[in-house]
Amino acid sequence: MTLSTSAIKTGLQYFTAALLCALFGAVYELFSHSVFSYYMLYAFMIPLAGGALLFFLMGYFQWKIPGKVSRSLWQFGIAALTVGCLLQGVLEIYGTTNRLMIVYWVTGGAFLIGGAAAYFTGSRRCTE
Repeated sequence: MTLSTSAIKTGLQYFTAALLCALFGAVYELFSHSVFSYYMLYAFMIPLAGGALLFFLMGYFQWKIPGKVSRSLWQFGIAALTVGCLLQGVLEIYGTTNRLMIVYWVTGGAFLIGGAAAYFTGSRRCTE
């Protein structure tokens, strides 16, 4: 079984984003005077599970690689959910709330649904 270099490369980019989120969360909570937020603590899981793991599996099992539209919508969804998680964590650590945070969850979910719909209905190229 050969690995798809395009899917592995994309998976590594998501893995790097997950590492940066984990590092940001660790440093931010280090200076937050023993106050923590589960949103900040687990923000790295969104790019790790929704990006790195998914694309590593695509590369390993030779699944179809998503087209440009599908991939872009999926990336926007992952980015919106990750930023929303980090901002929600910041607000929780500060001890405040914001009713506009729902925009990140709705927007991220809509982009993920759009990306998945484009993947399953659109044309895809075969793995390399």
